[in-house]
Amino acid sequence: MTHLYLIRHGEAMGAVHRRILDQTGECGLSPLGREQATRLRDRLAATHEIAADVLIASTFARARETAEIIAPALGLPVTPDDEVQEVRAGEADGLSWEEFDVRYGQPAGRHPFMQVAPGGENWAQFNVRVGAALHRITSEHAGKTVVIACHGGVVDVSFLQFLGISPLVRYRFEFHTHNTAITHWQQVERRGELRWGLRSYNDDLHLRDHIRWVGVSAAAETGAEGSSLPLPTEPRDAEA
Repeated sequence: MTHLYLIRHGEAMGAVHRRILDQTGECGLSPLGREQATRLRDRLAATHEIAADVLIASTFARARETAEIIAPALGLPVTPDDEVQEVRAGEADGLSWEEFDVRYGQPAGRHPFMQVAPGGENWAQFNVRVGAALHRITSEHAGKTVVIACHGGVVDVSFLQFLGISPLVRYRFEFHTHNTAITHWQQVERRGELRWGLRSYNDDLHLRDHIRWVGVSAAAETGAEGSSLPLPTEPRDAEA
């Protein structure tokens, strides 16, 4: 089965300075962001909970630096991929948040066809780009364990894509993915159809203080899976 781990980057200098810094200025990690990524590295090195086959990173500096920090714990080189970048800001890159509001205003509710700024993407384009990238990556590495160091928006899109929610619908919920948090998707076959199941979201246990990772098991003892009464989405034991 295929496992997909999406790891949001550590705190970025853009967030500290309240600026849109994708490819200009100090667009990498803040000191705290590097510490967050280091804590994640130490966790992964101690628990071996992710036996990854490939480590992919967005080419935006904050995600690339996060991947480079955790790479030794996974024993893998970093493979860059432009298609898992955050929403591309176009001419807004480098502006402060206040300057952006004055010049372009806030895209209302992620209107699917409203560009972030001239030369940037709209929400629908971003969903198509990232959705296609996730499909390509998981198809190329089918049956393997894939780790992608990416962005909060990429995690958002994974939910829309894997849960079958149209990006053209103004959905009434939000995701708040923490820095360096792990989102774990697992692809399984159900009645001849491949489906994605969410194993965990916003797993940032490594950011808690006073955790000793020595002796922590790689996987939790969860017991038998499935509800006591089989649901339409869950196969009975004879069909599993």
